Amino acid sequence: MLGLKRLGLLTALVVVGLAPAAAAQAAAQPSTQDTQYLQALHQVNLYEVAAGELAQKKGQNQQVKDLGQQFVTDHTTLDESVKNLAKQLNVNLPGKPTADQQDVLDRLNGLSGAEFDKAWVTTELAGHVQAIQATQTEISQGSEQSVVQLAQDALPVLQAHYDALVALAQTLGIPVPQTSASGTPSPGGTGTPAPGGTVTETPAPGGTTESPAPGTTEAPVPTES
Repeated sequence: MLGLKRLGLLTALVVVGLAPAAAAQAAAQPSTQDTQYLQALHQVNLYEVAAGELAQKKGQNQQVKDLGQQFVTDHTTLDESVKNLAKQLNVNLPGKPTADQQDVLDRLNGLSGAEFDKAWVTTELAGHVQAIQATQTEISQGSEQSVVQLAQDALPVLQAHYDALVALAQTLGIPVPQTSASGTPSPGGTGTPAPGGTVTETPAPGGTTESPAPGTTEAPVPTES
């Protein structure tokens, strides 16, 4: 402010006029939680589009193929919102899925027939549990309203995917995660690996080492590319 005293009145007025806009821009800066959620959700979308394309190509069960197509459509649409918002908030997004996500895609690509179908559904169940938990965390812990709103819009889409996966898993005889009283997926169910947990065969999208329970303060940290 001492510098302003040395400036002419016109310059001072210009600076004062810009102050509200600068303050508004500063207020719009996303928190670490918001930033990490945008990055993680983007990587989930990248993974889901690739996994959905694999389901259409390699799936034996027609429901697997159809669900894969639906995932491609929904996650492509969702990712457009993520990318647009990230651009507005100056958040840099990773250019590819996490290393764990890519490992899953590589493993799925080596399978075929019924073996592929079961592995695909299993990994998708785990991945959507994790995505739902991360989204719930953003809704409760996020500070930038636009990101929180994105999470609120994404949650019913992710939940619908999970519900469809549960129905398909039951058809194929695949164990599914247990759900809480509120209907929220919770890891550690009968036979399905906890998302992001210590998994040797089907690591869930996100690549984290621990899976936060719904409503906790932890959020998955995306792998930087």
